[in-house]
Amino acid sequence: MSDQSNLPASGDGAGHSRVPEPLEDQDVAPGLPAHVWRPTDVDPKAEKRAERQVAALFIFSMVCAVLFVVAYFSFEIGREIDTFLGFGASNLFLGLTLGLGMLAIGVGVIQWARKLMSDVEIAELRHPAASSEEDRETTLKALTAGLDESGIGRRPLIRNTLLGALAFAGVPLVVALRDLGPRNMSASRLEKTFWMEGMYIVRDVLGTRINRADLEIGDLLNGEPEGLVPNSEGHLPAPIGPNGQELRPALDHEQLLIEKVKSAVIVLRMSPGDIVRNPDRENWDVDGIVCYSKICTHVGCPIALNEQQTHHLLCPCHQSTFDLADSGKVVFGPAGHSLPQMHLAADDEGYLYAMGDFDEPVGPSYWERG
Repeated sequence: MSDQSNLPASGDGAGHSRVPEPLEDQDVAPGLPAHVWRPTDVDPKAEKRAERQVAALFIFSMVCAVLFVVAYFSFEIGREIDTFLGFGASNLFLGLTLGLGMLAIGVGVIQWARKLMSDVEIAELRHPAASSEEDRETTLKALTAGLDESGIGRRPLIRNTLLGALAFAGVPLVVALRDLGPRNMSASRLEKTFWMEGMYIVRDVLGTRINRADLEIGDLLNGEPEGLVPNSEGHLPAPIGPNGQELRPALDHEQLLIEKVKSAVIVLRMSPGDIVRNPDRENWDVDGIVCYSKICTHVGCPIALNEQQTHHLLCPCHQSTFDLADSGKVVFGPAGHSLPQMHLAADDEGYLYAMGDFDEPVGPSYWERG
């Protein structure tokens, strides 16, 4: 669009602007080159061919959405047979189908605009940006003119395939909502974790138990309950308590992933004199070793950024900061709830274990139930 102040006025003589009109061939517009018609403007066959190309792109997007759903239910994560060119078939095909579907919509819209929408030069006088009734009417007329120029009313094939592509684009998103959690998730499953009295803490990668003698002041480790981390042989051991009793049976793959997320903890050792001894948590540490949930109480990000001198733990997502020396209280940021703390104990050999589950729900504060 050309905004020319020295073109013939397009108004009603009272300074009110009207809807700008396309320049005719005989109009003189200083600075504008002569208009070059596109093939689709002068050749009906080229126009129809371009219309079919755009519609084909939108249809291809719909096909990709359907293939996304097929791939989602066909491939399983973690199975060796579900691989393709060395990559996990699930992630590979989900990414390809979703990406190609979105790309097809974008390319189709661009082709539609470049080849089929109205292609004329429009000149409009500069005018004050007043919100008068006349200007509002002018804007509405301009929007109507733009819709007319897009040809969406005259091209039902493009219109219908575009609407279909946009509708199908939402199908992968709806299907992927299943990954937010099991359909039978309940409040009780959110409030309770895998932890129970007598369950040992193990390193989250090696699966070895943590001994009090292994930690120096300032050390911070990521931990999990025993039974959620494979041992050196690759098996999930059934957790055994300090008295040799079996606490829980081994879990299947789906249960394992859910419980590992909820039960992750951090273990930190500080000087016992730095700990604020709250009346209800006087004996929750072992020689200055404290244990807290690893899940931020703001929106659930994993946290492990420790400031050794202040014993402050920082969440990298939104900078919520918790004081691990004072029952995990929030000292900065948007989190509205203290970090859940675990009551620790040690057996005769010095290995750390839990005295029970957390006494409050882990994760974002909105998980709490009355």
